[in-house]
Parts: sequence; C-alpha cells; structure tokens
Amino acid sequence: MSSSCPLDLRRLPARLPWRWRAALGVPLILLTPAPAPNLPPVPNSQVTDLTAKPGFFTEPSVAINPHDPRQVAAAYQDNAHVSYSVDAGKHWQSASGVEPADYRVSGDVSIAYDAHGHAVLCYMAFDKLGTFNYWAHNATRNGLFVRRSLDGGKTWEAQHNAIIRHETAPGIPWEDKPYIVADSSSGAYAGNLYVGWTRWTLADSEILLSRSSDDGKTWSAPLEIDTHRGLPRDDNGALEGFTGAVGRDSTLYVAWADANSIVFTSSQDGGRSFAPPRSIVAVAPIMFHVQAVARANGFPVIAIDPRTDKLYVTWSDYRNGDVDVFCLTSQDRGHTWSPSVRVNSDAVHDGADQFFHWLAVDPANGAAYVIYYDRRSDPTNRKARVVLARSTDGGRSFTNYACTDTVFDPAEVFLGDYTGIAAQGGRVYGVWTEKPELPRSRDTIVRVGVADFGTK
Repeated sequence: MSSSCPLDLRRLPARLPWRWRAALGVPLILLTPAPAPNLPPVPNSQVTDLTAKPGFFTEPSVAINPHDPRQVAAAYQDNAHVSYSVDAGKHWQSASGVEPADYRVSGDVSIAYDAHGHAVLCYMAFDKLGTFNYWAHNATRNGLFVRRSLDGGKTWEAQHNAIIRHETAPGIPWEDKPYIVADSSSGAYAGNLYVGWTRWTLADSEILLSRSSDDGKTWSAPLEIDTHRGLPRDDNGALEGFTGAVGRDSTLYVAWADANSIVFTSSQDGGRSFAPPRSIVAVAPIMFHVQAVARANGFPVIAIDPRTDKLYVTWSDYRNGDVDVFCLTSQDRGHTWSPSVRVNSDAVHDGADQFFHWLAVDPANGAAYVIYYDRRSDPTNRKARVVLARSTDGGRSFTNYACTDTVFDPAEVFLGDYTGIAAQGGRVYGVWTEKPELPRSRDTIVRVGVADFGTK
C-alpha cells in the first residue's frame, strides 16, 4: 500500500478494497497454455504476467496502435499503471510516471490510441472513499483525468488533464467508472476522444459524457446523455457500464446498463447531442453474486466492425440459472437487433458460471472476440480459467478456446469490474486478473494473453 494513502484498504468492504493498491514492477513470465477439457487452445499463444509479484491489481484495459500494430499498451490499477509492448506482445515493459502525484488513489483505468497514434490513459482519482456502495454519501475530493503518451506508451506526460474534478464539500457527486473511446475513422469528427462514466449523487445515478477535439488537452463540460436516471447505489438498479464505439462516418454508438435492460443511443455530431436512449434487450439483473468472488457484474460492451458498421453488444446475466455470456448484433446502425446468442459453448443449465466478459472486433477481417472467466471444468462452480470466444460469421455462433492451462480459485478477492481485449489483423490481446495460490492472501496479479489466428 502506498505510504501516502491514509486508508487501511484491507479493512474496507468488498467492492473497492482491492482496486486501489500501489502497483509493483513488471517481469516477463511466459507460459504456454494447454487446452481446457473439451476446448482447443488458442493458436500461437503466449501468456505474460504484467505484475512483478502479487499485489492488489485489477481492472485491466488494452489497446493497439492503429498506426503501428506492434505497439500495444495495457493499463491496470492500483494505482493507475501501464505496461507496453513494441513487438506485438512478445515482450512487455512497465512505464513510469503514470499514476498522479496529487491524489492518493487512482484507478478505474481505460486506455486507447487516438488518431495521432498517441496512447491516452483515462482514470478516476480521489483521496478517500465515501460510504460503501452509496458512493456520493460523504464523497471526498475526486475527479476524472487523462494522461498522454506521445511515444506509444513508453513515457507519459507529467501533467494530467482534468475532465472534471471536485473539491471536498457537502453534497458533491462521485464520478465513477470512466471509459475512453477514440475516433480513428475518416469521418467529420476523426480525432475526437470521448469519455463516458457514471455520476453518483445522493439521489440517483446518471450517465455523463465529455469530448475532446484537441487530442485530450481540454474537455467539454459533461453532458448527461440518459433520459432516465437510475438508483443511487452501486449494487443494482443504477445506470452503469458505459462503453462506446465509433463508426466509419464518426457516428458514436454507446451502451450502458439500466436495471434489467441494456440501453443504446448514438451521436452523429461528435458527441454534442444524442438520440433518445432506448432499451435494446431485456436482461436479468446486471449485478449479481458469483461464488467465491467479492463482486461481479454483467456490464454491456459495445464494439463495431469498421468495414461494415455492424454493431455488437455483449453482456452476461443469469436468465439460465447460472451466469452466461450473450451477444446481439445490428446491421442497420442500431435500429434493429438480432436475437441474443449465447457465447459460451457449455451446456445450458449446467450450473457453471461465465462472467466478466469483454468484447473486440478485428478491424482487419471483422472477426469478433469475447474474453471471459469460465467455470465449466469445475463441478463445484468455483475455480475458473480464461476462455476466448471467436465468431467469424457475424456473431451468429462462437467457437470457444482455452487461454490458460490452469484454473484459479478467486478465494473471495476483488477481481475488479472489467477484463479487456483488443484485436488487429488476427492478433488478439486479452488482459485479466487472477488470484495466485497464496495462502491467506488477498493478492492478485494481472496477465496478458496473446493469440494469433492469422489474417483470415
């Protein structure tokens, strides 16, 4: 734990205690996975530990530089940290100077490469938590920030640019779960950056968005893009899980969870205004309990095939009793949507949970990839391995592959709210959190897995 942090994070409740820990260095521990029972291994695989030794690491994000696909950056917490590769994931190094010096805690990281090939890291920062799950109650100084790397992720600018910040005062909101989206299209708003997030107030939850048109240096005033506010607690009934994707003509498509539905909207004017959001699919509750995990959710993720503007949305819920991952698609810019497709290939109602998914579409060939934790190999529904699902038929079906050859027991630790995945030219990068076999430990590690499916 950072010596500057006033919190004894080991004494805090389940959601955030393991998100906000000082990160350690980065080794290169390479493993070759073997297949899980009944699952083929991912092709040409490599798995690397991004954390030098176990600590309190969670919620990774990963991005590929579209101008130079050899450059890949993975972010994780606690605090905000970045590892980078300049050889398409063969080797990884830790970047320095990433976490903010003027806040005690930073996290909820996401990372993207912008239209200039710069890596842009987004994170929240604060000094002390408010009330557990009711984060706006007793909220302290907090804000959302971005920091840029002009060399692909190796070095980071000393200054971080504020999207929004609050000084400690009665009734201030709590800004949470920011996620960054870059417009790398050839449309009218190419180069724009967008960050969407949940704002917690004492009375409700809201989805806000801010945009930057100057490479992340300055940000617009937050725009509330929901038309229906959610409950003010972070354990169900809230508006949460913002993600976005940009089409060929710069249209920004976004989705989030709203109680028992997934909501979708879009902007055709660079994030200045949005169509009225509407539900596109009914789901079981998006926050749920998974055995041996401190916290779990099925937040939606949206992605797009930039060649055709076909949209994909994935989420997870327990409509089948155990938790499954689902996908639906739209071929008409979100006006109509396909029936839901089950992504995990185990038998329905088999009692095995699949959870903490993330989604990416390869812009080179349109293949869709979903990464998630999978418990089908453990009859007690406790130990999990990481599985990668791939669709080459537009999301109508998915082939499942084993990313790792071993399972892990989460042992009630906090695994975060997210995993991450990115794909380019058949090469796929997945990032996730694991609990190593350490007795009586709450420590975790962050790993990155690389697969190569070739160019088809």
